[in-house]
Amino acid sequence: MLVLNATFEPINVCTVRRAIGLLLKAKAEVLEEAQWSLHAERIALARPFVIRLTNYVRLPRDAHRRKITRRAVFARDDWTCQYCGVRANLTVDHVIPRSKGGLSSWENIVASCAPCNRRKADRTPVQSGMHPVRAPRQPRAEIFIRVSAPTIPPAWRAYLPAAA
Repeated sequence: MLVLNATFEPINVCTVRRAIGLLLKAKAEVLEEAQWSLHAERIALARPFVIRLTNYVRLPRDAHRRKITRRAVFARDDWTCQYCGVRANLTVDHVIPRSKGGLSSWENIVASCAPCNRRKADRTPVQSGMHPVRAPRQPRAEIFIRVSAPTIPPAWRAYLPAAA
Protein backbone atom coordinates (compact mmCIF):
# COMPACT_ATOMS: atom_id res chain seq x y z
CA MET A 1 0.00 0.00 0.00
CA LEU A 2 1.21 3.46 -0.81
CA VAL A 3 1.17 5.75 2.23
CA LEU A 4 0.77 9.49 1.73
CA ASN A 5 1.33 12.17 4.32
CA ALA A 6 -1.57 14.49 5.19
CA THR A 7 -0.20 16.82 2.49
CA PHE A 8 -0.53 14.04 -0.16
CA GLU A 9 3.25 13.63 -0.26
CA PRO A 10 4.29 9.97 -0.75
CA ILE A 11 6.27 8.81 2.26
CA ASN A 12 6.29 5.03 2.38
CA VAL A 13 4.99 1.67 1.25
CA CYS A 14 3.43 -0.60 3.86
CA THR A 15 1.74 -3.97 4.13
CA VAL A 16 -2.00 -4.46 3.96
CA ARG A 17 -1.97 -5.43 7.61
CA ARG A 18 -0.29 -2.16 8.63
CA ALA A 19 -2.67 -0.15 6.43
CA ILE A 20 -5.73 -1.81 8.00
CA GLY A 21 -4.33 -1.06 11.46
CA LEU A 22 -3.95 2.61 10.59
CA LEU A 23 -7.47 2.71 9.14
CA LEU A 24 -9.09 1.02 12.14
CA LYS A 25 -7.32 3.44 14.50
CA ALA A 26 -8.59 6.35 12.33
CA LYS A 27 -5.01 7.45 11.69
CA ALA A 28 -5.48 7.16 7.92
CA GLU A 29 -8.15 7.29 5.25
CA VAL A 30 -8.51 5.32 2.02
CA LEU A 31 -7.94 7.24 -1.21
CA GLU A 32 -7.83 4.33 -3.63
CA GLU A 33 -9.14 0.85 -3.06
CA ALA A 34 -8.87 -2.47 -4.86
CA GLN A 35 -11.81 -4.24 -6.43
CA TRP A 36 -11.83 -6.99 -3.81
CA SER A 37 -12.40 -6.65 -0.10
CA LEU A 38 -10.96 -8.09 3.09
CA HIS A 39 -13.24 -10.11 5.36
CA ALA A 40 -13.03 -10.80 9.06
CA GLU A 41 -15.53 -12.44 11.35
CA ARG A 42 -17.65 -9.32 11.90
CA ILE A 43 -16.36 -6.81 9.38
CA ALA A 44 -15.65 -6.45 5.68
CA LEU A 45 -13.34 -3.70 4.45
CA ALA A 46 -12.35 -2.61 1.00
CA ARG A 47 -8.70 -3.50 0.41
CA PRO A 48 -6.80 -0.21 0.44
CA PHE A 49 -4.42 0.61 -2.39
CA VAL A 50 -3.49 4.17 -1.40
CA ILE A 51 -3.99 5.61 2.07
CA ARG A 52 -3.45 9.12 3.43
CA LEU A 53 -2.50 9.84 7.01
CA THR A 54 -5.01 12.11 8.76
CA ASN A 55 -2.30 13.98 10.70
CA TYR A 56 0.86 15.40 9.21
CA VAL A 57 3.95 13.36 10.06
CA ARG A 58 7.13 15.37 10.24
CA LEU A 59 9.87 13.44 8.47
CA PRO A 60 13.51 13.86 9.43
CA ARG A 61 15.40 16.06 7.01
CA ASP A 62 17.64 13.16 6.05
CA ALA A 63 14.86 10.57 5.66
CA HIS A 64 15.95 10.05 2.05
CA ARG A 65 19.56 9.38 3.14
CA ARG A 66 19.13 5.68 3.07
CA LYS A 67 21.58 2.90 2.54
CA ILE A 68 23.01 2.71 -0.95
CA THR A 69 21.82 -0.49 -2.61
CA ARG A 70 22.24 -1.77 -6.13
CA ARG A 71 18.49 -1.62 -6.76
CA ALA A 72 18.32 1.98 -5.54
CA VAL A 73 21.24 3.00 -7.79
CA PHE A 74 19.67 1.22 -10.76
CA ALA A 75 16.27 2.82 -10.09
CA ARG A 76 17.84 6.29 -9.70
CA ASP A 77 19.65 5.82 -13.03
CA ASP A 78 16.48 4.49 -14.73
CA TRP A 79 17.97 1.00 -15.10
CA THR A 80 20.39 2.18 -17.81
CA CYS A 81 24.17 2.22 -18.10
CA GLN A 82 25.32 5.77 -17.48
CA TYR A 83 28.15 5.39 -19.99
CA CYS A 84 26.50 3.82 -23.06
CA GLY A 85 22.74 3.70 -22.33
CA VAL A 86 22.35 -0.10 -22.46
CA ARG A 87 19.69 -1.60 -20.17
CA ALA A 88 21.19 -5.07 -19.67
CA ASN A 89 23.87 -6.73 -17.55
CA LEU A 90 24.03 -3.84 -15.05
CA THR A 91 26.60 -3.46 -12.31
CA VAL A 92 27.53 -0.49 -10.13
CA ASP A 93 30.62 1.59 -10.82
CA HIS A 94 32.52 4.07 -8.70
CA VAL A 95 33.07 7.08 -10.97
CA ILE A 96 36.25 7.92 -9.07
CA PRO A 97 37.61 4.45 -8.15
CA ARG A 98 37.97 3.69 -4.46
CA SER A 99 41.65 2.97 -5.05
CA LYS A 100 42.01 6.58 -6.23
CA GLY A 101 40.26 8.03 -3.17
CA GLY A 102 36.66 7.83 -4.40
CA LEU A 103 33.97 7.37 -1.77
CA SER A 104 31.05 4.98 -1.72
CA SER A 105 28.49 7.78 -1.85
CA TRP A 106 25.48 8.60 -4.00
CA GLU A 107 27.54 11.25 -5.76
CA ASN A 108 30.21 8.74 -6.83
CA ILE A 109 28.26 5.59 -7.79
CA VAL A 110 26.46 5.00 -11.09
CA ALA A 111 24.81 2.12 -12.90
CA SER A 112 27.11 0.66 -15.52
CA CYS A 113 26.87 -2.31 -17.85
CA ALA A 114 29.53 -4.95 -17.29
CA PRO A 115 31.42 -4.22 -20.56
CA CYS A 116 31.66 -0.49 -19.74
CA ASN A 117 32.68 -1.25 -16.16
CA ARG A 118 35.48 -3.52 -17.42
CA ARG A 119 36.55 -0.98 -20.07
CA LYS A 120 36.71 1.85 -17.52
CA ALA A 121 38.48 -0.47 -15.07
CA ASP A 122 40.39 1.23 -12.27
CA ARG A 123 40.65 4.62 -13.99
CA THR A 124 39.06 8.02 -13.47
CA PRO A 125 36.67 9.41 -16.10
CA VAL A 126 39.44 11.67 -17.45
CA GLN A 127 41.93 8.78 -17.73
CA SER A 128 39.41 6.46 -19.39
CA GLY A 129 37.62 9.07 -21.49
CA MET A 130 34.32 7.74 -20.14
CA HIS A 131 32.05 10.24 -18.41
CA PRO A 132 28.59 9.42 -17.01
CA VAL A 133 25.71 10.75 -19.11
CA ARG A 134 24.16 12.26 -15.97
CA ALA A 135 26.14 13.38 -12.96
CA PRO A 136 25.41 11.04 -10.04
CA ARG A 137 23.37 12.62 -7.27
CA GLN A 138 21.52 11.70 -4.15
CA PRO A 139 18.07 10.43 -5.18
CA ARG A 140 14.79 11.98 -4.18
CA ALA A 141 12.91 10.19 -1.42
CA GLU A 142 10.30 8.85 -3.88
CA ILE A 143 12.89 6.59 -5.48
CA PHE A 144 12.75 4.31 -2.45
CA ILE A 145 9.02 3.80 -3.01
CA ARG A 146 9.81 2.67 -6.54
CA VAL A 147 12.52 0.34 -5.22
CA SER A 148 10.29 -1.22 -2.56
CA ALA A 149 7.52 -2.07 -5.04
CA PRO A 150 8.55 -4.35 -7.94
CA THR A 151 5.93 -2.72 -10.17
CA ILE A 152 4.14 0.56 -9.68
CA PRO A 153 0.36 0.01 -9.81
CA PRO A 154 -1.51 2.45 -12.06
CA ALA A 155 -3.47 3.73 -9.04
CA TRP A 156 -0.21 4.99 -7.49
CA ARG A 157 0.99 6.96 -10.53
CA ALA A 158 -1.26 9.94 -9.79
CA TYR A 159 0.42 10.35 -6.38
CA LEU A 160 4.08 9.85 -7.39
CA PRO A 161 6.16 12.55 -9.08
CA ALA A 162 6.90 11.63 -12.69
CA ALA A 163 10.64 12.21 -12.35
CA ALA A 164 11.08 10.08 -9.24
